[in-house]
Amino acid sequence: MLKVEELTGELQEILNANMDDVKQRRRAREAFKDIQLTVDHVLFKTKYDGLKTKESYEVNSKGVEIFSKSWLPETGSPKAVICFCHGYGDTCTYFFEGIARKFASSGYGVLAMDFPGFGLSEGLHGYIPSFDGLVDDVIEHYSKIKENPELRDLPRFLLGESMGGAVAIKMHLKQPEFWNGAVLVAPMCKIADDVVPPWAVKTFLIGVAKVLPKYKLVPQKDLGDMAFRDPKKKPLTSYNVIAYKDRPRLGTAMELLNTTQDIENQLEKISLPLLILHGKADIVTDPSVSKTLYEKAKSSDKKLNLYDGCCHALLEGETDDIILSVFNDIISWLDKHSAAK
Repeated sequence: MLKVEELTGELQEILNANMDDVKQRRRAREAFKDIQLTVDHVLFKTKYDGLKTKESYEVNSKGVEIFSKSWLPETGSPKAVICFCHGYGDTCTYFFEGIARKFASSGYGVLAMDFPGFGLSEGLHGYIPSFDGLVDDVIEHYSKIKENPELRDLPRFLLGESMGGAVAIKMHLKQPEFWNGAVLVAPMCKIADDVVPPWAVKTFLIGVAKVLPKYKLVPQKDLGDMAFRDPKKKPLTSYNVIAYKDRPRLGTAMELLNTTQDIENQLEKISLPLLILHGKADIVTDPSVSKTLYEKAKSSDKKLNLYDGCCHALLEGETDDIILSVFNDIISWLDKHSAAK
């Protein structure tokens, strides 16, 4: 829970609400969004002028209201479009607000959405009934680029963090000609052994998941603590007030495990230009599988950056110099590939 002495009774009440209900998540975000931008983090220390942003709520073809946001340079045409896929339990608000501003200030159009069941989008919090169905929802949303005269002729890049890396890979496999490249930050091609329950427990949970898919029974360590290396930044994860931080739901956990196994079996089919970035000390997603992804992908244009001593949250949880270095690596790669396009 957020440990801020100055919290008013009203803010504490908002935090204590049941976040399974999207109305409570939206209320919490509204109450804390200005506070989030004042936290002591390198992502929020630079003021970016000349950006235009837009927040939207749109009902998709399944009748689910999806939250999305865009960040565009105020003048001139963007170099390319970056479509963001967030990680498990996360949102395209808070930390990503700072990340998006950084990319937009470098000349890129940035589009982001909260997946159904996460952040400000409708759906039971933290529940993924079908990972392939979630991927289809993301494809439906980002395919609207084709209808936007300002963006439709620009190069298109996927940016996937953690579980979002798995979403991005699946999107490419379903749309092999649509995307001009993908930047995968600590992609969830395999969940690290330290996070997966022991075999006997996992076998039991697989059986129970068929009957009680929405139940929160999967044991879990503190992923925020495991993902962030810089001790000064670890407390800042508590400001991510609409992130899903409870035990994983059984159905969601099974979908994630099945998805990683499916991706491991399809690495050879990945053909788009790739930039893969992973911390060597990541104990949330397995960096050795990023190496395997790099080796097995049939892409002729691929690059793997492994960072010594770094953990899972390369863009949020490392020291300032590492975060800025990772940003520079991504922007240099995007600049090169946007110019080539």
